[in-house]
Amino acid sequence: MNLETNLHDVVVVGGGNAALCAAISAAEQGARVLLLERAPFEQRGGNSRYTDGKVRFAYDGAEDIIKLSHDLTPDEIAMSDFGAYPEADFFDDMGRITLHRTDPELCEILVRNSNSAMHWLKANGVRFMPNYGRQAYKTNGKFTFWGGAPLATNGGGPGLVDALYTCAEKAGVQIAYDAWVRDLICEGGGVHGVTVRHDGKLQKVRAGAVILACGGFEANAEWRSRYLGKGWDLAKVRGTKYNTGDGLDMALRIGAMPYGHWSGCHAVSWERYATDFGDLDVTPHFQRHSYTFSIMVNGDGKRFLDEGADIRNYTYAKYGHAVLEQPGQFAWQIYDNKVSHLLLDEYRTRHVTKVKADTLEELVQKLDDVDPEQCLATIREYNAAVMKDVAFDPNVKDGKGTLGLPVPKSNWAQTIEEGPFQAFAVTCGITFTFGGLKITADGQVVDTNHDPIPGLYAAGEMVGGIFFFNYPGASGLTSGTVFGRLAGASAGAAARQRAAA
Repeated sequence: MNLETNLHDVVVVGGGNAALCAAISAAEQGARVLLLERAPFEQRGGNSRYTDGKVRFAYDGAEDIIKLSHDLTPDEIAMSDFGAYPEADFFDDMGRITLHRTDPELCEILVRNSNSAMHWLKANGVRFMPNYGRQAYKTNGKFTFWGGAPLATNGGGPGLVDALYTCAEKAGVQIAYDAWVRDLICEGGGVHGVTVRHDGKLQKVRAGAVILACGGFEANAEWRSRYLGKGWDLAKVRGTKYNTGDGLDMALRIGAMPYGHWSGCHAVSWERYATDFGDLDVTPHFQRHSYTFSIMVNGDGKRFLDEGADIRNYTYAKYGHAVLEQPGQFAWQIYDNKVSHLLLDEYRTRHVTKVKADTLEELVQKLDDVDPEQCLATIREYNAAVMKDVAFDPNVKDGKGTLGLPVPKSNWAQTIEEGPFQAFAVTCGITFTFGGLKITADGQVVDTNHDPIPGLYAAGEMVGGIFFFNYPGASGLTSGTVFGRLAGASAGAAARQRAAA
């Protein structure tokens, strides 16, 4: 395909949720859009394809959920307590989780547009369903949803990506795969296209505007060491191998302003012997997100974090950091039989490093690379500290904690005394990096002189300033949709004005 001969108003660099939303949004402005996806067709979709499709958004109650998921039956509605997640709660979570460093303007754009973004996705062919089992446990005959993310896309990340590609194609977006963008065409103080390697040669593709939506640098071990610090080259990459920071690099080379938490990232507890990069066939099986019902021990046989500090959605994205800091960059999650039914499905696949034993003495001997005597002492000390007179409730922060431990467990503290016992080995899996580019309220990239760069926009992981230290679960797809939609609308309108001028 010769990309140089076609006329384009907007070029979108990337192929995941943010890029696709940007392309569709630009096409809605009447722009002629070209989307350049670095990956081949079979691996298209960026990190979005590796998600479970969970989305955080503000909503008033069950009526909002029902409008977005038409397949709900009356019986399902009757047995579901969807609660509500008003904008005020979303703002509070963004402030609390980022230690109040989130950019106020960008945060407001994210929160205020989260609900309309869901309806826009639905109008563009994305289907949603309540996230039973992952965001709600059934107690007393009813599913009670928690954590501000009651819906997931039908088919998870792959379902989301395929629906958006179908929509983009119907909207007339031209799509090129195996299209590796190497540089921006920058002339006269503005961006006028890209240089892309495609069909074995470098091609110059000119356009009225360029939207960079090609991810962070999480798949680049050298950059991880440079920006995140010592040991981060050893982390597993949860998603695509193509997010190596190319978009950030080419933008910085023309003077774009770096912004946000460049030494921060989203990182989770992950299967210890997972593949180095995401593998679409097995990656979903590597998640280990039921840790709130466990105790976690390191190689010294000691606990090192509060497994029950908060709802999983508010701790899982920072606990990968804690695991990476342990000797050997691993830990074990240990579970009592009382909570085995609460473990997510990925704990039951064959892609796990797991041990099982009828006694604690037998269990600690099976934990590879762990001091067994200290581990047994840790478990006994923990058991003695559990508040046994407080009721256990997996749907809320139940206050069932420990007393007197140097490392407390604040909620969901069940004793480890009823066998058979299970333990799972984990390491650190990095999802995406927080550092990015500074943008205006219109999605336009700003230079180091604090001036907008004509013709250059950004969306998705490339937007800096939103997340710091931690991350409210399921905000990534929301951010990609909101800022992709914003960048597409702005770039589409600006490109057509440029062409007319």
